[in-house]
Amino acid sequence: MPRPKRPRWRRRKEARPAEIIAAALESFAERGFAATRLEDIAARAGVTRGTLYLYFPSKEELFKAVVRQSIVPIIARGEAMVANSHEPSAELLRKLLLSIPMAVAGSPVSAIPKLVLSEARNFPDLARFYLREVVRRGRRLLKAIIERGIARGEFRAVDRDHVFFSVMSPLLLAMLWKHSLEPYDGKRLDVQALCRAHLDVLLNGLRKPEGSP
Repeated sequence: MPRPKRPRWRRRKEARPAEIIAAALESFAERGFAATRLEDIAARAGVTRGTLYLYFPSKEELFKAVVRQSIVPIIARGEAMVANSHEPSAELLRKLLLSIPMAVAGSPVSAIPKLVLSEARNFPDLARFYLREVVRRGRRLLKAIIERGIARGEFRAVDRDHVFFSVMSPLLLAMLWKHSLEPYDGKRLDVQALCRAHLDVLLNGLRKPEGSP
């Protein structure tokens, strides 16, 4: 007589939060924050809604967990790289920018910025959370690289605050494009090629000309 199948939620308890977060990321990327129901996430993770609530008391807290697990570590790796590197600042900037598309390639993580931008007005608390834990932390990281380059005489003196937006704009555009117009464009955007082209323009604009005071 065949053995009955075990329900999916009889796995190790310590694995459940990560599985719920992974299911939430996929659901948020597909449907947005407002349209995603906790029932859908629970079904996708193979748990009951009651089990989901044991780990995450609300959809807002689950979204925050998604961001902290999928996006914040990318920034943390960049911070560690800058803190431990003796390389030229231009090389640090190059590594940081090229690491971002590599970290999110083939993952629904790239949909999160679009989700936040499109739903910020309706969910201001989530917008403030994302601004605090992702945008401002990323801004500090990039400003640290620019200021390092200026202090070492590698970069020209520039407006650090607005250079941040110049640096990040193509990456943000790539994420928005992927989850809005790319499905109708007939071809995929090569994000690595975009980053390399952007770095060429960016670094030539930042570098201090030889012989200048």
